Amino acid sequence: MGEILKTINLTKNFGGLGAVRDVNFTLKKGDLQSIIGPNGAGKSTFFKLITGELKPSKGQIVFLEKDITHLPQTAISHLGIAVAYQITNIFPMLTVFENVRVAAQSRKTTFNLWSKAISHKEFIEQTLHIMEQINLLDFKDEIAANLSHGHQKRLEIGIALATRPKLLLLDEPTAGLSPTETRQTIELIKKIAQDLTIVLVEHKMKVVMEVSDRITVLHYGTLLAQGTPDEIRNNEEVRRVYLGGVKV
Repeated sequence: MGEILKTINLTKNFGGLGAVRDVNFTLKKGDLQSIIGPNGAGKSTFFKLITGELKPSKGQIVFLEKDITHLPQTAISHLGIAVAYQITNIFPMLTVFENVRVAAQSRKTTFNLWSKAISHKEFIEQTLHIMEQINLLDFKDEIAANLSHGHQKRLEIGIALATRPKLLLLDEPTAGLSPTETRQTIELIKKIAQDLTIVLVEHKMKVVMEVSDRITVLHYGTLLAQGTPDEIRNNEEVRRVYLGGVKV
């Protein structure tokens, strides 16, 4: 399949510090590509550049053959890039159903975002489908603030899916989860990856190796390596600087 996203010499400086330096990244449509690297490698900055939250110091970002380098964050979102961050971004006092429905309606600017759900059958159907997809249908009437941490993380993914993205960015989706919750999240990521292109930032190497089609390794803001899980697992330089010399 063709490229859905690429960066060309992407660079972001903060004062004299190069958080991301001349990164040439490519992502094929339909792939799940993970980004790994030690703390301070530039992973979060790279994510924020893709979503438009930060603007690059130099370089270019191309999404579906369109230059999005200098577009505002809202415009990039409407083109089809959604993100589920490590710190959940939910409406805590709305129900699970309402959280997902509001996200779905945000793509229909002619509708009142806060209008009653019963008046929009398509949104109800879409919302129920997503809640079933993220295994939260039994919690649809629960106030989001009352959910467990694992369920809130799953809801965050559901909110992102409700915007019908072409590209989903997942930032540390298993952070703080129990082993059982981590396994459930892995299975959810595998399921949604069947129909969606995904970029994943994740520290748990077992998760990365299990779900990824390809892996990109950042080190001090530069691209150290790109390849399949087996290629990264056997890359001596990656093992030396990131994996402690140990195969995973």
